[in-house]
Amino acid sequence: MEKQYKTITEASGPIVVVENVAGVKYEELVDVKMQNGALKRGRVLEITDKHAVVQMFEDTRDMNLEGSTATFLGKTMEVGVSPEMLGRIFNGAGEPKDDGPDIIPEKKLDINGAPINPFSRDFPTDFIQTGISSIDGMNTLVRGQKLPVFSGAGLPHNELTAQIARQSKVVSFDDDGNLHESDSKFAVVFGAMGITFEEAEFFINEFKETGAIEKAVMYLNLANDPVVERITLPRIALTTAEYLAFEKGMHVLVILTDMTNYCEALREVSAARKEIPGRRGYPGYLYTDLATLYERAGRIKGKEGSVTQIPILTMPEDDKTHPIPDLTGYITEGQIMVSRELHKKNLYPAIDVLPSLSRLMQGVAGKITREDHANVKDQMFAAYAQGKEARELAIILGEAALSDTDKKYVEFANRFETEFMAQSKDEDRSLVDTLTIGWKLLSILPKSELKRVKEEFIEKYGTIER
Repeated sequence: MEKQYKTITEASGPIVVVENVAGVKYEELVDVKMQNGALKRGRVLEITDKHAVVQMFEDTRDMNLEGSTATFLGKTMEVGVSPEMLGRIFNGAGEPKDDGPDIIPEKKLDINGAPINPFSRDFPTDFIQTGISSIDGMNTLVRGQKLPVFSGAGLPHNELTAQIARQSKVVSFDDDGNLHESDSKFAVVFGAMGITFEEAEFFINEFKETGAIEKAVMYLNLANDPVVERITLPRIALTTAEYLAFEKGMHVLVILTDMTNYCEALREVSAARKEIPGRRGYPGYLYTDLATLYERAGRIKGKEGSVTQIPILTMPEDDKTHPIPDLTGYITEGQIMVSRELHKKNLYPAIDVLPSLSRLMQGVAGKITREDHANVKDQMFAAYAQGKEARELAIILGEAALSDTDKKYVEFANRFETEFMAQSKDEDRSLVDTLTIGWKLLSILPKSELKRVKEEFIEKYGTIER
């Protein structure tokens, strides 16, 4: 039931305060009619016994408080969903942004969704192949997982994001170690917040030229679009993903970039509400707010589909202790670290495998994937760490101070970066290719150093003659 009020007493940035309201609900939609007849929409952000704080989706600078009215619509923000959304591009409010026809929704869903009942959650166990060795081989992405990418300004996270979006697929291995692509339907929901026009064009062109757009739903919010859209966009994207996954049985990969822009929008709205700031000016409820997004990833028992999340965030000043990456790391199941040091060496995708982590990898590596995967990963991880130490020692003491074994480790570290970690932006490596490269590199080391690999795997897969 709609309720109209002429008691707007304050307008500050995206915030409007309406006094003496009754029967209003949290998240309820509001239409504000300006004195000139223009209509602007918002949603209820806070309710007290005296007033309602409304978050507007547009600017309020030209608002005349005395001549404006607020109509509370009695419903929350919804998005119309349909399988026809695949292959389409939308703005941050869920409206078509391309030249295609309007979507005829199959149903309308509340964008705030609902958390998955912990009893109904199924443990993520299936392997998603991204075609990128640093992820597939060393920090495996699991279907139903939330695995963020921590990057920095100027690093190639946009190229990495586009490559993951177009190459990702669910695969499996048979008893003989042969790889098979799953018959399951796979889709990507891509949400970009606060990006520039050039970045938006890059993503659109990448998706269209490679044909990835056919299995994707794109939501784009540009830097000059309303700030509040950045807060609604990830919720609309996740609602779309949940519909495709749990009602249409698809495996959906949700990519959200850039979560830093999302958190900046939260901080801007919080400042307009005159809230007491928390760490570095961000609202004290930042952790809770991020959790409402990240925890919408997962699998549900008895349902074929799944929602997997890869949030991308640029760490301010490359500081991983900053509140945004810090809180994200607490909520999610690992992180992929993009390294400025590797980027300076012209290595793409510049993923540093040592500080990166996939907490769910142990459930699939060597169990769902090929049997030698876990052993090869552990051995390469240890060898690369030792090789980097030996390389730093050689810089200080000179190469002559290294033993023959240390020199082998230095050679391994150098070739690991140039042959395993580095790959072209259009190279789609299967996990079999990744493991083959891994075994080739391990052959550099003496067999006595391969303490983390079972003898039977060396005989079966290795190229080691020692």
